[in-house]
Amino acid sequence: MTIPDVLAPIIDHSGEAVIALDFDGTLAPIVADPAAARAHPQAAPVLRRLAPHVRSLVIITGRPALSAVEYGGFETIPNLTVLGQYGLERWSDGTYTTPEEHPGVAEARRKLPLILERQPAGVLVEDKGHALAVHTRQAAEPQVTLDRLRSIVDALAERTGLHVEPGRFVLELRPPGVDKGAALTAYARETKAGALLVAGDDLGDLAAFAAADALGLPALKVCSGSDEVTALADRADIVVDGPEGVVALLAELAGALEH
Repeated sequence: MTIPDVLAPIIDHSGEAVIALDFDGTLAPIVADPAAARAHPQAAPVLRRLAPHVRSLVIITGRPALSAVEYGGFETIPNLTVLGQYGLERWSDGTYTTPEEHPGVAEARRKLPLILERQPAGVLVEDKGHALAVHTRQAAEPQVTLDRLRSIVDALAERTGLHVEPGRFVLELRPPGVDKGAALTAYARETKAGALLVAGDDLGDLAAFAAADALGLPALKVCSGSDEVTALADRADIVVDGPEGVVALLAELAGALEH
């Protein structure tokens, strides 16, 4: 199947299409330090090209909304909403909203340093405000370290009433009932979407893919491929080569809609 054929569901329903994109690993390359992540240099320009031709653009990410806006250079892109922390936070047209912190996050924040003090060098805790992410990418044995930490983090989650979301050398503690599928479903209904393009790279994006299927709309599920995660590729309609491939696909869509 050619790229134009793959894009046909979105091209045919462009005026009512919602383009829903993950950030890290999809629009931005994965890096060892999450604070160093920056979107592909063509991500913002291609989103700006797409903005006038679709119902809405939305970034659905596990990172805080404001950091996604800053690291993506998205501040002045029209028709764009950023749903951070899996939908808990929202940024749109310069307006930012966030709920009160779940009490379990505050408790986990206090306990994690004690729990992790005997772990190997390279284990990093990222405080997202509404969630805490334990990264092992910088450890000498990232997967071994992640596997060893899983039962410890699971036990902490049970004590604090939080949910554990695994990802690419990361375990994230966050409030229950929050995921990209719920965020996408609510946003698609809010915007009265008539078609969906959903792109992601990690296990957390499986819920978004499932939501796209459940909504029953014309949809294109895009996997930003990597050697680290294969489960998402099995559910995708098309697999592209990382953020560069995602941006190239979006550029092809923009070009088709501009003519």
